[in-house]
Amino acid sequence: MNELSVGPTVERVFREDHGLILASTIRFCDGDFELAEDVVQEAFETALERWIDKVPDQPTAWILTTARNRARDRVRRKANLRVKVEQERPFLPSNEPPVEADWEEIPDDRLKLIFTCGHPALALEARVALTLQTVAGLKTPEISRAFLIPEATMAQRLVRAKRKIRDAGIPYCTPAKDQLPQRLRAVLSVLYLVFKEGYASSKSDALIRPDLSAESIRLTRVLNSLLPSEPEVMGLLSLMLFHDSRREARTGSENELVTLDHQDRKLWNHAQIAEASTILDVTLALRRPGAFQIQGAIAALHATSPSFADTDWDQIAALYRGLFKVQPSPVVAMNAAVAVGMARGPEHGLRLLHHLESRDELPGNHRLHAAIADLYQRSGELDKASRYYREAVSLCSNPIERDYLSGRLRQLI
Repeated sequence: MNELSVGPTVERVFREDHGLILASTIRFCDGDFELAEDVVQEAFETALERWIDKVPDQPTAWILTTARNRARDRVRRKANLRVKVEQERPFLPSNEPPVEADWEEIPDDRLKLIFTCGHPALALEARVALTLQTVAGLKTPEISRAFLIPEATMAQRLVRAKRKIRDAGIPYCTPAKDQLPQRLRAVLSVLYLVFKEGYASSKSDALIRPDLSAESIRLTRVLNSLLPSEPEVMGLLSLMLFHDSRREARTGSENELVTLDHQDRKLWNHAQIAEASTILDVTLALRRPGAFQIQGAIAALHATSPSFADTDWDQIAALYRGLFKVQPSPVVAMNAAVAVGMARGPEHGLRLLHHLESRDELPGNHRLHAAIADLYQRSGELDKASRYYREAVSLCSNPIERDYLSGRLRQLI
């Protein structure tokens, strides 16, 4: 064994299990996120040094144990803190009686950690962002992209949230089953944002990160088994399955982006589409509509249409209007405008998109400029289309998506 072979192993463990290791280690650090991040980083560095002779049979367990041991040592050295856990017992403030976490309530370790990080004492956005970082292992740039805010702003928000947890002594424990609905909104947001990062990666050299998408779907299935009467859980599951069913058709033989209008629909996973349709039908029959159910219905219209030309854009536009009523956001408004442009003509969609642009509601979002460029191209105004494609290329961070936009631009000049 040598450094050249050790490096890829450590990199794989970091990529696949860093979030799980960090989230588990936090429970040994008295809620101190910064301390947990330090000791986990030290554990990975130690692995690079010690695995040159032999990589352990269970490398993730080795790093987790090393991080936990370092966390215990560091906590013991703090005079104003006392150790409050042993093995799997969470830290609690000293003026509260010990509380046993009922780990049997949630039969999946990573899902337990998502609920644990989603403590209602934190603001919803802080809960979601922290869980994306600690459990899903997303980096600050990826999280800031998901929230449509500058990276520096997100970094400050994460630091403040971590310090609040530490200073307030917020306990880490799994909620009882009757408390799960209180944290459901944050958990669903986390699962969806992780799926979105897997579906269209912001920084990866690959457009798709199937590991993130598959894990999000798996966890949503577990959550659905825990809360079978929650329609939004089923709505999210159907939405993920519809989108994921197109995975094989979204890139070509050279890993280039293939957009919906050019995808080979024979490559879609039609068994998955059928499953998603069944789940969505059951969900809608409960007559408790929500944002994920509406998005699932939109995805269903795309997935079940025999061709792009046959897509029911009028119905999609109507569904986006309904979605905006329950989830008003500039991204929903942008998608609604595109649907209007496809249903009624480019000029109608462009008017709505330029309204968003003038209000600067999606600063730095390359997809807004790409949408405007596409509608200008469809309307035959190629000079304007070129200008907006150039702007979209300059803002796009994913290299594969950027290559696609560059190709669209080259077609016009």
